[in-house]
Amino acid sequence: MGYNQSTTERIAEVQRKTGETDIVMTLNLDGTGRAEVHTGIGFLDHMLNSFAKHGLFDLTVEVRGDLEVDSHHTIEDTGIVLGQAIREAVGRKKGIRRFGNFFLPMDETLVLCALDLSGRPYLQDDLELSVPRVGEFDTEMLHEFFYAVSYSAEMNLHFKLFNGRNNHHIIEAAFKAFAKALDEAVSYDERITDVLSTKGSL
Repeated sequence: MGYNQSTTERIAEVQRKTGETDIVMTLNLDGTGRAEVHTGIGFLDHMLNSFAKHGLFDLTVEVRGDLEVDSHHTIEDTGIVLGQAIREAVGRKKGIRRFGNFFLPMDETLVLCALDLSGRPYLQDDLELSVPRVGEFDTEMLHEFFYAVSYSAEMNLHFKLFNGRNNHHIIEAAFKAFAKALDEAVSYDERITDVLSTKGSL
């Protein structure tokens, strides 16, 4: 018999305060896609709302960052906290599929996200962007955001861009593909009775 998810609440609340940012985040892996996000960067709010909606996660985010400097610390630190929340919410990983992948089409753009909740952090991506900003979001921070997520969540995370010209579409497709891949990876499979690893732990 597989792992009984009915008795397991997969919710994490993470707080992180530094001289550059003050972040409070709550993540429910078994939600319905509700989100309340306030980072001070409208485009990042849009991306995190899309992440929650398409992953069917419940997410609340409150960020106070040093946006008078630039967006770097706010975006990177939000990625750190999201990764921590994923790691804490998923727990021991008993009964979950562990691996997830999704091809996300968005108009002319096609992005693949594949991930493994392996306990070993790594990011590989080829998400080439051609403009410095989308709204108040510095596009070079896309890599930094997902790097922070992958290392804090201790996940192996890959993105592959197959087609894409519009920078908004590429970034949004990446966030949505990540959401769908993560939703698959954290979902339960009744055939998996413990942790999906020959080592017995992840």
